[in-house]
Amino acid sequence: MLSAFRKSIDNIDAALIHMLAERFRITQAVGEYKAKATLPPADPGREARQVARLRKLSEEADLDPEFSEKFLRFIIDEVIRHHEKAQQG
Repeated sequence: MLSAFRKSIDNIDAALIHMLAERFRITQAVGEYKAKATLPPADPGREARQVARLRKLSEEADLDPEFSEKFLRFIIDEVIRHHEKAQQG
């Protein structure tokens, strides 16, 4: 029984890693575009909308919205760091 749960957790973890990798591939392209178009690395308005949207989704999914916001903020901060590096060339 425990091994079946762990196998499911391992599969979900693998899916999360692949989804995060794809997300970062896309945000890398966004960062390159922003650098070429001389757009700022961060977009606080979009970030706020994303946090609100994902908090709502979290509530609907019965997932702690505070956890979801912390997780998303970590990802956003990492993306901004990458975009800043792209701006520096």
